[in-house]
Amino acid sequence: MHDLLPRGERWRFRRLGQGDAAELQRFFDANPEYFLSVDGEPPARDAAAHELVDFPPAGMPYRAMLLLGASDGDDRSGALTAMATVVEGFIAEHVWHIGLFIVATPLHGGGAAHAIYRALERWMLDCGASWIRLGVVAGNARAERFWERSGYVETRRRGPIAMGSKKNVLRVMVKPLAGGTVDEYLGLVQRDRPSAP
Repeated sequence: MHDLLPRGERWRFRRLGQGDAAELQRFFDANPEYFLSVDGEPPARDAAAHELVDFPPAGMPYRAMLLLGASDGDDRSGALTAMATVVEGFIAEHVWHIGLFIVATPLHGGGAAHAIYRALERWMLDCGASWIRLGVVAGNARAERFWERSGYVETRRRGPIAMGSKKNVLRVMVKPLAGGTVDEYLGLVQRDRPSAP
């Protein structure tokens, strides 16, 4: 297991499991903006339980699936300030995938989300990631700006895909790390090529 508590970081990550479902659900309920924007409705009562068992589809190999909770190292309560689902070795070696990244609403607009993300990215890089991929809903302007400012570039679009009460188009985005390039990434993950079916 990779160390989830890098030294010197303000934002600390820990792995969440079945025993953390109630805490994660409280976090979702207190910070529903993602769900309202993407699904068109508040988080379901079992959103956390679902997230804990939401693995990649068959036919998409991966090495490890992690559900992470972030907390402020300066806050002794250890309350969740963010969460992320991260897939290691997704489809190809050294490709990591961020499935979900939610930061507590009171932290929006003050730079905390970028700081938390940078800590997460450094950890993934230290663990061997050469590329990080994700999907962002087209039209979710705040999220699109966030990922673009974080260095991600679009490789293709997928959809529309049913998500909650909405149908969304996903922008597949990738960020090269450790000297990798987008072209090298697309050579490894052919399904993310603009021309892929």
